[in-house]
Amino acid sequence: MNFERSSGILLHPTSLPGPDGIGDLGPEAYRWVHFLQDSGSKLWQILPLGPTGYGDSPYQCFSAFAGNPFLVSPTQLLEEGLLTPQDLADRPQFPARQVEFGKVIPWKLTVLDRAFTRYEQSKDRKLTSEVNTFSTQQAFWLQDFALFMAIKESLNGVSWDQWPAPLRHRDPTALQNFSRANAGAIQRHIFRQFLFFRQWSALRSYANQGGVHIIGDIPIFIAYDSADAWAHPALFQLDKESLPTVVAGVPPDYFSPTGQLWGNPIYDWKVHKASGYNWWVERFKATLQMVDIIRLDHFRGFAGYWEVPYGNPTAEIGQWVKGPGRSFFKSLKEALNDLPIIAEDLGKITPDVIKLREDFNLPGMRILQFAFGNDASDPFLPHHYIKNCVAYTGTHDNDTVVGYYHTAPESEKDFMRRYFARSGEDIAWDMIRSIWSSVAVMSIAPMQDFLRLGNQARMNFPGKASGNWDWRMSADALTPALKNEIRNLNTVYDR
Repeated sequence: MNFERSSGILLHPTSLPGPDGIGDLGPEAYRWVHFLQDSGSKLWQILPLGPTGYGDSPYQCFSAFAGNPFLVSPTQLLEEGLLTPQDLADRPQFPARQVEFGKVIPWKLTVLDRAFTRYEQSKDRKLTSEVNTFSTQQAFWLQDFALFMAIKESLNGVSWDQWPAPLRHRDPTALQNFSRANAGAIQRHIFRQFLFFRQWSALRSYANQGGVHIIGDIPIFIAYDSADAWAHPALFQLDKESLPTVVAGVPPDYFSPTGQLWGNPIYDWKVHKASGYNWWVERFKATLQMVDIIRLDHFRGFAGYWEVPYGNPTAEIGQWVKGPGRSFFKSLKEALNDLPIIAEDLGKITPDVIKLREDFNLPGMRILQFAFGNDASDPFLPHHYIKNCVAYTGTHDNDTVVGYYHTAPESEKDFMRRYFARSGEDIAWDMIRSIWSSVAVMSIAPMQDFLRLGNQARMNFPGKASGNWDWRMSADALTPALKNEIRNLNTVYDR
C-alpha cells in the first residue's frame, strides 16, 4: 500500500469521555472524529478492539475476532429503542478521568442484558433478520466465541484449562448438550457482538467519509484463555491436557530488566503453513473489515521469536526460534492483494527482521522517546528517519512525554533541549513538532502528549499486572485552541 504523508492521534475508544464510566462508540466518538477532521488529522490510531479479560488489557482478549461489548454505547441503544430512559435511570456515578473497570463492567453488562431482553420480547423481524445475517457473515468465529463465553460464564469465569474434560476437549456430544441447555446465553453473546459491530461499522464509515483512516492493531499472539486457543488447539503448541508447552515473551529490553513474560501460547507454525495460513488470513480479513491500516504488533516475532518454557517465572531464560518469515507474508499478500501494514519493529532487531520488513516494503516505527540515551547517531533521532517509517513521540507502552522528561537523567534532558533548541518548558510539543517536520510518511502522537499531560495519564506500564488502560480524556479537552494548534502544525508541515 502506498501511504501518503499524513498525521494522526493515538487514542483508544475507552479513553473517550461519556456518562457510562468508559469511552464508547456513541456521541463522544463522533465528536472526536469531528475534532480529527477539523484539525486536519487524517489518522486515528487505536489499540485492539477485542473483548478484554484478565487485567483489562486489549492485548489479552477472549477472541482475536470479536469486539469489546463494553464499547457499545447505551445512548445509541436508547435512540434505537433497545433501551428506555428507565433502563438508564440507575446509572452509577463514575469518575470522569478514569475507567473504574470494577464498576463499569457490571453496569455495561446490565445495560446490554436489558437491551437483549427488549430485543427478544419485541420479536422485531427486521432486527432479527439483521442479527441472523451478521451470524452468517461471521460464521468463521462467532459461534465458537459465543459458545466459549457461555461455557465460561456458566463456570464462574474460570480459564478453559479448568473446564470439565469433555467441554475442554470439545467433545461433540458435550457441546451439543450444553448448547441445547444454554441457547439463550449463547444468543445473548451473539447479540452483544452484533451491537458492537453495527456501532463500530457506522463510526468507521463516518470517519472514512470525512477523510479519516483508522489504524488498528493486531497483536502477534493471542491470549491462552481465548476462544481461539480453545476452538483451534492444533494451531498452538499445547500438550494433551491443552496446556502450553512454551509461552511467548521478550528478553530483557528497554522496558524491563527481566524481559516481559507475556505467557501467550506459541503457534505451531508448521500446521499454519500447511493450511496456507488460513486462520491468519481470516484474522487479517476480519481486522480489515474494522480498520484501514494494521499496526502489526511485535513484527520481529515473524522473523524470530523468544520462546520461554511454560512455568518459568520470568522471560530471562528462553531461546530465539525462527518464525514463519517470507512464506507468511507472501501467503497474506496473495490472499489480500495488499499489505496495509505498519511493522512494529521495536526491541531486539536483527538483520533478518530488517530484511523481512524491507522485502515487503512495510514502514517500521521510530519512537522519539528512545532517542536521547545515546548520541547524535541514534537511529530514533528525526534526522536519521527515512520516508518509509511512522514516527511517534511514544506509544501506549511509554510514559507520556511530560512524564518521561521529568524522570529522565539530566544528561538526556540536556540533549533534548539542545536538539530541539528549546527550554524544555513545552517538551511534549517540542517532540510533536520534531516528528511532524521529519520525512517520516506518517507522524502520530498519543492524545496525552497533545494535552501536555504528565505521568498520571500514562496508559500502560509493561510488566505491571494491574492499574493499566484506565486513562480517560476530560470532557472539555477538545478546545478550539487545541484544534487550531494541531491544524497549524499539519498545515505548516504538509501533513
